[in-house]
Order: sequence, then C-alpha cells, then structure tokens
Amino acid sequence: MTAPTGAGKSAQRPAAFLDRDGVLNVDIAYLHRAEDFFWIEGAMEAVRTLNTAGYLVIVTTNQSGVARGFYDEAAVDALHAWMNEELSRHGAHIDAFYYCPHHPQATVARYARDCSNRKPAPGMLLRAMRELPVRKEGSFAIGDKDSDLEAARRAGIPAYLFKRGNLLTFVEQVLEELGRPVPARS
Repeated sequence: MTAPTGAGKSAQRPAAFLDRDGVLNVDIAYLHRAEDFFWIEGAMEAVRTLNTAGYLVIVTTNQSGVARGFYDEAAVDALHAWMNEELSRHGAHIDAFYYCPHHPQATVARYARDCSNRKPAPGMLLRAMRELPVRKEGSFAIGDKDSDLEAARRAGIPAYLFKRGNLLTFVEQVLEELGRPVPARS
C-alpha cells in the first residue's frame, strides 16, 4: 500500500498529505493509465514548492478501482512511478504514495472489506506518520472531498478543500495561512 521513495527515518519534517485524483490530476473515473493522466494546473510546481519548503510530500488516495476489478495494484504502482518520473523532469518529487485498494462492496473478494485506511478513516495518514519522519506540527492535508478532510481531522492535522483552479496558487495560500515561508517562484 505504500511506496516510500527516499524519505527514510532521518530528521523529522512536516508533511503535505495530498489526495491524488482531483488535486494532482484531473479526476476521471478509475484512472490507472499514464495516457489518461492530466495534471491539474500548477500541480507539478506545487509539489516542487512543497519540496523546496522542506515538506515531505505524501499522496494518500482511495483506489476502489482495484476492489472493483477495473485494474490491479501493479497498475496503481506503475502510475505512481510514472508520476514521479514526470515530476523529476520538473525538479520535484513525491516522497511516498499510500493507497487503499479496499471497498466494502468490492467485486474482487480479497478487497471486500471496510478498511481503516479507506478515507474518511485516517489509516493512511497515521501509517505514514509512523513509517516516515513526519513531524505532525506544521503538517497538513489537501483534498477535494469531505472524506479527505475528515481523514486529516481524525489524524489531528489541518485540512484544506481544493475545488479547482491552480494548485500552486492554492498551496502558496495554505503555506501563508500556516505562517510558513513561501519559496520564490522559479
């Protein structure tokens, strides 16, 4: 369910927990292929800004398409690897991806369950906080659904609802609201 990419257990840093579909990419039903992926305006720059500001960038995403049999976990992992390859071309990276493949009404039996990782439950965020050098103070989440905000609330961190627009502009506003320095745009 997770693929940390170099975060390790070094000195603690605050984390930006980002939902994937609707925050980083245009939300199309059951996205699992790079050729169907479209970045939200300003998303790559927002991730780079968070990297520069010293945040761990962690994606937490429900992936019920696995439970529904539309694609497998290997497809999720491949898409996440592709995302980081694309980001690296722009001087950015995501430190870890956490996803929940479960759904109570799954058609694939092994994924049919209510899971503490499935948002609005806070499991993915809490797991990342245990496994990575996350400093809770200063951490926050950005999501496009109430379930994203509820998961963050249950994990004890502030959350921000991203409806649409430029993600970089939104992230800069969040950092300002938190009293964090906003890196200069490059």
